[in-house]
Amino acid sequence: MPQAPQDKPGRFGRLLLIPNTLDLGCLDTEEGSAAPDLREVLPMGAIMAAAGLRHWIAENAKTTRAFLKRVGEITPLAAPMQEQQIQVLPRPPKGAQKRTGGAPSSEEARQIAELLAPALAGHDVGLISEAGLPGVADPGAAVVLAAHKAGVSVLPLSGPSSLVLALAASGLHGQSFAFVGYLPVEAQERSQRIKELEQLSRKAHQTQLVIETPYRNPALWQALVQHLQGNTLLSVSVGLTLPQGWSRTDTVERWRKQALTLPDDIPAVFSWLAA
Repeated sequence: MPQAPQDKPGRFGRLLLIPNTLDLGCLDTEEGSAAPDLREVLPMGAIMAAAGLRHWIAENAKTTRAFLKRVGEITPLAAPMQEQQIQVLPRPPKGAQKRTGGAPSSEEARQIAELLAPALAGHDVGLISEAGLPGVADPGAAVVLAAHKAGVSVLPLSGPSSLVLALAASGLHGQSFAFVGYLPVEAQERSQRIKELEQLSRKAHQTQLVIETPYRNPALWQALVQHLQGNTLLSVSVGLTLPQGWSRTDTVERWRKQALTLPDDIPAVFSWLAA
């Protein structure tokens, strides 16, 4: 279990990478679906570490407060909700990540560094993603890098990662794999990218993993089944850690003979390994 969060001005605090659940946006609140007990998904050490923090860096303040509310139902928070200091990650302008290759601009880097001010003043700071592990397929990676540059210790805590869980459940090559993010939305560019990644998978014997915005899951699935070769192994994992979650792997040829309806409101991970 990690050391208790420290709050002693005068020396650097730490940046704690707090894992989140994978159920964001997957619960039907209109029908009164209750969020599952955090202890079903997160280790108690991570929950206790989160409860002891007062300073946060988050993608979204509202969902972070919702997370802290769930933590508070298990163990008392170090500070009342209204005293929790939650700073929000700056969002790059639309299209900026594509132009810069994902690297923050100089202004964004300055803003990100400023988020670490509490840590430089001696307070532990929690970094939390909307879902899963911060810094993995997540903009929080820029904060982690800034912490290293500033001499702030980084402490990752155990929790669920949809990418790792999907890879483990796929039965595909788990010793050589690559997460390549989102595929192009435009059909021709997407088909070309799928074929490029399939060639890379075959040459390097490497599993390829991609994700998509949930409402585009069906379109991406159809593109994969259409453009991958028949003997390529294709796996899909949906709603991992949720009660309705599942994973299935088969050849593309066999997938083409099956009817599969993917939900358009639950996250999915797609992976393949070319023969």
